[in-house]
Amino acid sequence: MRKKVTVVGAGNVGASLVQRIAETGLADVVMVDVMEGVPQGKGLDLLEAGPILGYDTMVTGTNGYDETADSNIIVITAGLARKPGMSRDDLLAANGDIVKKVAWETGKRSPKAVMIVVTNPMDVMAYVAMKATGFPRERVIGMGGVLDSARFRTFIAMELGVSVENTHAFVLGGHGDSMVPLPRYSTVAGIPITELLSADRIDKLVERTRNGGAEIVALLKTGSAYYAPSASTLEMVQAILLDKKKILPCSVWLEGEYGVKGAFAGVPVKLGEKGMEQVVEIKLSADENAAFLKSVDAVRTGCAKFM
Repeated sequence: MRKKVTVVGAGNVGASLVQRIAETGLADVVMVDVMEGVPQGKGLDLLEAGPILGYDTMVTGTNGYDETADSNIIVITAGLARKPGMSRDDLLAANGDIVKKVAWETGKRSPKAVMIVVTNPMDVMAYVAMKATGFPRERVIGMGGVLDSARFRTFIAMELGVSVENTHAFVLGGHGDSMVPLPRYSTVAGIPITELLSADRIDKLVERTRNGGAEIVALLKTGSAYYAPSASTLEMVQAILLDKKKILPCSVWLEGEYGVKGAFAGVPVKLGEKGMEQVVEIKLSADENAAFLKSVDAVRTGCAKFM
C-alpha cells in the first residue's frame, strides 16, 4: 500500500510542499483547505504535471477531512501568514483556533500519524496540536529549526563564497526572535566557522538568521516565505517516511532534556518512521544555555494562553 501524507492548508507553503512531495513520488497526498475549489484545482493541476515530470503520485484536493483518514504524516500549514510589522506572537489567537480544529479533525481520522506543525508561531502551535490530539510527544513535531538552520547555512555560504553543501549549522530554541544559532557547532567542510570568520561577522550572520523570516516578509510586502519552509518540511517528511534516522533540529516537547521539562523547543532530534526517536543532547556553554532557556521561556509565555 502506498504511503499517504495529508497537508492542511493550500496556500503557498502547503501547495509548494504538496508539489515537492508529488515530485519525489514518496507518497500520495491529500491537500485540505477551507477555500472551496482551491485544493481541488491545485491538486488537479499537479496531477496534470505528472506525465511531463514522470510521477504517478495521486494528489487529492478536498474541503473536508474524511479523505485524510489513515495518513502516515499530517502536516499543518493552515493559518494566517505574517504581514509587514507583524511578529509571530501576533498570530497567536487566530492561528491557535485554526490549529486546534485541524489537529483534532485529522488526528481522530489518523490516530497513528506523525504530525508536523508549520503554522506560526510554530512552537506554540505544536503545543496546541499535541493538546488537541492527545498524541504522544514523539508524534507531534514542529518545523522551525530545519528552516532556521538552512537560513544560517545560506548566509555562511554567501559570506565565505563556498557551496551550501559544505555548510552545516544548528539553530536551537524557539522559532522566533529569540532563536539561538550556535556558531561553535556550525561548520564549513568540518571546520568551525569560529575559525573562519571574525566574531563581528558571525554576529551579523546570527542576527540576519534571527530576522530571516521578517526580511522576506518586508521584501514581499504581501506574503511570507514559502520555498524554504516547504523544502524544510519535505526534509522532515522524507526522514520519517524513509525511516532515515536523520538528525535534524526540530521543535519537540522536552521532558528533562537540556534541563527543560514541559515545553516545546528546537533541539537536535533523530527522525524516523515513529517520529521523534531520540533527543540528541549537546553541551552548551553558559551563555548558550542562558540564551536557550530565555528562548524556551518566550515559548512558554505563548503556550500559557492555551493552558
